[in-house]
Amino acid sequence: MQASNSFHLSQPNATGTEDFPAEVFRLAVEQAAIAIAITDLRAKIIYVNPSFARITGYSQQELLGQNQSLLSYKVTPKTVYQALWDCLEKQESWSGLLVNRRKDGSRYLADLTITPVLNSAGETTHYLGMQRDVTELHQLEKQISNQQRLMESALDATQAAMVMLDDTGQPLLTNRSYQDLAERLQQDPLPLLIQALQRETPDGFDLPRALRQGFAETEIQLPSRQELPLWLNASGEVIEVKDTSADAYYAKTTRPTLLITLQDISYLKHQQNQLQMTSLQALLAEQDRLQSVREALLGAVFHLERPLNLVNAALRLVGRRDRDENPALLGLLAEVQEAGQEALEQLTRSVPDTSQEARQSVNLNQLIKNTLSLMTPRLLASGVELDWQPQSDLPSIEGRPTALVNLFKQLLDNAVDALVEGRCQQREIRLITRQVTDMVEVIIEDTGHGISAADQFRVFEPFYTSRMPGSGHLGMGLTLAQEIVNNHQGLLEIDPDYVDGCRLKVLLPYV
Repeated sequence: MQASNSFHLSQPNATGTEDFPAEVFRLAVEQAAIAIAITDLRAKIIYVNPSFARITGYSQQELLGQNQSLLSYKVTPKTVYQALWDCLEKQESWSGLLVNRRKDGSRYLADLTITPVLNSAGETTHYLGMQRDVTELHQLEKQISNQQRLMESALDATQAAMVMLDDTGQPLLTNRSYQDLAERLQQDPLPLLIQALQRETPDGFDLPRALRQGFAETEIQLPSRQELPLWLNASGEVIEVKDTSADAYYAKTTRPTLLITLQDISYLKHQQNQLQMTSLQALLAEQDRLQSVREALLGAVFHLERPLNLVNAALRLVGRRDRDENPALLGLLAEVQEAGQEALEQLTRSVPDTSQEARQSVNLNQLIKNTLSLMTPRLLASGVELDWQPQSDLPSIEGRPTALVNLFKQLLDNAVDALVEGRCQQREIRLITRQVTDMVEVIIEDTGHGISAADQFRVFEPFYTSRMPGSGHLGMGLTLAQEIVNNHQGLLEIDPDYVDGCRLKVLLPYV
């Protein structure tokens, strides 16, 4: 090989040291793992090292004198070769990928760098080419790319919204459903998601802890401009990924990421709420029926007790004064007393018991919202405008949900009755929930004629009513409401200072 014999030992240079031995250069090139070729200005091969022969499948003797185009394959675009020669003519190096063909016809992908070799006059005399077979690396890269594309397609195809957060809480990737969710909300869902998780998680949601442990499925509600509230079932899974920095090459360290999955359960939640409302309506209707029976029987007991007390008084009077003179009257009064007492006891035994449901943690805002849903048809039919002002972070209370629904339904029904029967022109009810010290306060205001100062205590008495006779009201509504509040260790009062109608306050201790 003439090229390999062109190396020579130089004379000592200006510093007194000799140039590096040419033989070392020759041996280094011959033994290099990278394929090296040297061509003349017409791309005629004048030297190849063994690695070049091994990659191409040709022997060194077969390659010498051949044009470099011997290895070219038609799938490489002509523009690539044009860019190559443009660089070389400018005496610039060119690097790129070429599809080459081996002696046996098989193809390989060559990562090629060609550098012009200049003489002392600055003229190009030869070209030095170095290449590596990167076919397997290319295949691996494409396989990874294809797998990533398949995974992204699979993630985009799923109906669940997904977002992956890095260890700083920033999104690494999102799928199509998550992007659709962002469009529905008209903002990034992540801040709303974190806030909702903090509200719904009993011990509070902490992102650093979630990045270590993940979090279990949690139902959350996000604000939505749609007709139905947006309910999501959120869960988080920690996925450890390898650190790709150079510092971690030998350490093999990992860092956590959090994959959050959001399943839209709005329709299911709506169906559940509809079923709950239907069940609640049926339960309240049954309780109203039983309550009507109780009120009727208690009214009968109440009205029977007074004449029976008179008979008892008469019997005692006659017994003291005319025991011997009127034995017949005394016997008649005794029979009347016995019959009356027996009737009273039978009526008392006939009064249905009130069912005592188990106490549980109650979201009072949600309970009142359900109550208002039940009353919506009546409010609309009566032309009553409702102003609902709930405190967003209202603490939960411990109570009996059905009894509390009955309580607020009774109070709201009374307010609507006052507006309708009073023929009020302005029919408004304001409902407010708020936290005061260690109690939760519910305020119900109406624009009716109010309750007179003389009646503000009497309206809580059994069978007292300020309504007109024949109105169908037995005067037990506020009495039963007071009983429910007392059973919850609360307070029910009428605000005596409110002059624009009636204001009722219910105070209940929270958990």
